[in-house]
This record gives sequence, C-alpha cells and structure tokens, in this order.
Amino acid sequence: MNPHDRINIIERACTDLSRNGQPITFVAIAAATGLSRSTIYRNTTLRGIVEEHKHAEATDTPMTAISDEIATLRAAVTTLAERVRSHEDQLRRLRR
Repeated sequence: MNPHDRINIIERACTDLSRNGQPITFVAIAAATGLSRSTIYRNTTLRGIVEEHKHAEATDTPMTAISDEIATLRAAVTTLAERVRSHEDQLRRLRR
C-alpha cells in the first residue's frame, strides 16, 4: 500500500466515524482501516490527520465537515493524478 492510499484510508475512516457520531481514536481508526495503531501513531502524517480530525470533532461545525470532505477529495485527486502519470510513463516506455 503506497503512502497516498494510507492517507486516503485514514481520511475516509475519520470522516466516517465523525459522520456516525463515533469518537475518533487511534483504536477506532485502526479497527476501521486494518492498519495497526503503531503504524498510524508512528507515521507523523497519519497521526497528524487523526489528531486534526479529533480536534475538529471537538469544535465541529458544518464548515469543518466540508473542509474534511474537501481534504479527502483532494487526497483522492492527488492519488489519481499520480496513477495517471505512472500509466502515461508506462505507455511512453511501451511505445519506444
């Protein structure tokens, strides 16, 4: 699993937990994603995402929910763009 996939999975899990009214914790995120708690906690990017969502949960407003969804969509677009570039590179190599 590449780093961007992990980011997307963590973002989605945080958003889903929040929407379902469940607390955002490392245990809940680990259970929802299948990643270990230590993996999530040791990776500063993943830990930051969880902590950001935990903080947003405490100050949840409609704009926060929209911002979270935008962040999730932005990460998904970035991942897709990287895959497209990779496929384009493969096609260029095959045409040579």
